[in-house]
Amino acid sequence: MKKCLSWVFGPFSVPCLLLGLLFFAASLTPSLIPRGPEVQGILGGLVTALGYLIGQIVALLWRAADMPRLSGRPALGLTWIIAAPIMAFFFWVLGSSRTWQNDIRQKMGMDPADALHFATILLLAVVTFVVAFALGRLVASLFRLVRARLLRVMPARRANVLGFVVVVLFLVVVTRDGIVDHVVTGLDESYEAAQELFEDAPPPPDGPHMTGSVESLIDWASIGKPGRDFITSGPSSEDISAFTGRPALDPIRVYVGRANGGTPRARAELALAELIRQGAFDREVLIMASPTGTGWMDPGSHDPVEYMHGGDIATVAAQYSYLQSPLALILETRTGLEQSTALQEVVHGYWKTLPENARPRLYAHGLSLGAWSSMHATNIFRLLDDPIDGAFWAGPPFPSRFWNYVQNHRNPGTSWVLPQIGDGSLVRYASHTADASEAASDWGEMRIAFLQYSSDPVVFYDPYSLWRAPPWMRDPPAEDMTDHFIFVPVVTQFQLALDMALSFGAPAGHGHAYYAQDYIGPWVQVTAPETWSPRDTERLKLHCDNGFQQGCSNGAQ
Repeated sequence: MKKCLSWVFGPFSVPCLLLGLLFFAASLTPSLIPRGPEVQGILGGLVTALGYLIGQIVALLWRAADMPRLSGRPALGLTWIIAAPIMAFFFWVLGSSRTWQNDIRQKMGMDPADALHFATILLLAVVTFVVAFALGRLVASLFRLVRARLLRVMPARRANVLGFVVVVLFLVVVTRDGIVDHVVTGLDESYEAAQELFEDAPPPPDGPHMTGSVESLIDWASIGKPGRDFITSGPSSEDISAFTGRPALDPIRVYVGRANGGTPRARAELALAELIRQGAFDREVLIMASPTGTGWMDPGSHDPVEYMHGGDIATVAAQYSYLQSPLALILETRTGLEQSTALQEVVHGYWKTLPENARPRLYAHGLSLGAWSSMHATNIFRLLDDPIDGAFWAGPPFPSRFWNYVQNHRNPGTSWVLPQIGDGSLVRYASHTADASEAASDWGEMRIAFLQYSSDPVVFYDPYSLWRAPPWMRDPPAEDMTDHFIFVPVVTQFQLALDMALSFGAPAGHGHAYYAQDYIGPWVQVTAPETWSPRDTERLKLHCDNGFQQGCSNGAQ
């Protein structure tokens, strides 16, 4: 039995474990989002296993290059020499970790942690490491088994290469056709459950002018819950008039569910037909919005802008997925891009046929994955002959090509998290501390604004942080960032990846939790509502603080 276990798990390397402990210590340093003990324990165990694996790979290459190796007392002495600074670093980080985490929590308005809970962290780290270590050894055992079979019919070097290829192919097939297949099957079952919910939809709206009503071109039962919530929520003309003290209109909200059409183009054309039916092109403002992965539309964004324009506004959106945004990004990468492109092509194509003095001002908008798809759809070549009036994108995910292009053309000396672009006449940035109102020049004919929180890892995750510090880590930290960033290759990458998962539950105004107060300023700048004053902005923010309208809630899905 002992021999069998030794064959499966192999020898244990102390130097590799020391590298793993160095990674574990580094994982206790702060990143963008504060971490609790449970999350920290899993992260610590994972990066410890990665450090151990990297050490094993380096040792393998060292042996393959036939480099000299120490043994006996010299090897033991070198191990202690390496272990001493690693343990010193470990205890220094351990003593500072709670202070660092509480520093971020305080800056985000969270209660401080009363203790580090190191016992919980250590227990979960050990369990995670053991599981990862065992899985790694099982893969190594599989390689040895395949290699042993191949050695019967071919030379050792050829058996090594072919054995490695066979194991990699096996793991790819198991992952793709096994694990991923079960995940997709589970998501399909969730989709079917969602379809059954459509049969239990609440009664359609009574007003014939509303989307999904008896008079509407869009079937109410097939819209889905996110779309139905968007259509039936938000301020009425009476709500808006009570706030502004002036007559107001009922805002127009058009939403097409994924089940309302078989293709992105069909859904876009249905949306256009419904816009025309409701008279949306007679309004002052028309917003082409792209929802998040589930189809959710953030009321904290759409309610305030309807107040600003006295209800003389229409918003149109089309659903492209039923999945949460991270899953939609991985499994349905193209669907959002295709749907947003189709919607903009159809709506803009009709809009530009109308007389310039008898059509609404046209804007693009999206949050999170919706921002990515909306940016992708805003094709500069399509807009050259008759451009839209502007765009407002919140929480743009880091892969967004247009966002990356703009970021990399920031003015020298300006920060990565809140850059300045040219003279500010075309593109401006907003955050929880800025509303896009300050710039060297006045706005031009087109206005583009980005809202991004400095602590949002969905925006500021950097794939290259595997081996280099992200650009924002080289700048002075923003107000809700820690002053104690320590870049460590590999570890920083996994810290930021975990931050993305935690960012949706961050306090309002931080992480990926965008909320109404921070939408208001950029919407004012982009859409320039008439007779609107800074005092009106503050009044609307106050209403949101008091929970006026459910639209003044926070969070992104």
